[in-house]
Amino acid sequence: MRWDDPDLRWAYALLDNLPVPYVPTRRESLSLVFEALQLREGDVFADLGCGDGRVVAEAARRYPLSRALCVEARFDLVEKARETVEEAGVGDRVLVVRGDFFSVPLRGVTAVYMYLLTSINEALKPKLSRELPEGARVATLDFPVPGWRPVKTLGDPGWQRRVYLYVIGVSDR
Repeated sequence: MRWDDPDLRWAYALLDNLPVPYVPTRRESLSLVFEALQLREGDVFADLGCGDGRVVAEAARRYPLSRALCVEARFDLVEKARETVEEAGVGDRVLVVRGDFFSVPLRGVTAVYMYLLTSINEALKPKLSRELPEGARVATLDFPVPGWRPVKTLGDPGWQRRVYLYVIGVSDR
């Protein structure tokens, strides 16, 4: 059985009612995100709540990532993300997964991007600390991770203009 099986769309409709609205990351914000993450050869990048796939596609296009993971709950956005990574020519290195980012395993991921709400960031803290290796970088746009100390904050206050960078083993202790 596949995540994109059309016979299961009725079940996936339940996932479409998650408490995080779809707000795409502006292309102008990508440089700030990538500056914070300092993506490098061999990194495994994950975008949690990847929407239309624009961030993960651009990361895989610009940087020599080992591979990338795009996790999205909404069926329509998963389809769009798959189109986006194929059009960017990086479909061989990007896995687009339809699912709940609380359930998708992140072991081995070395860099994470999240544009989620503060409450969701807080709820993800135990999973990120448990599954990501020490030294993994986590960048959040606009919304900090409560209780974690950012190692760097880039940009200015304002919509999609501030990135918080966290490092597992440093920020979460």
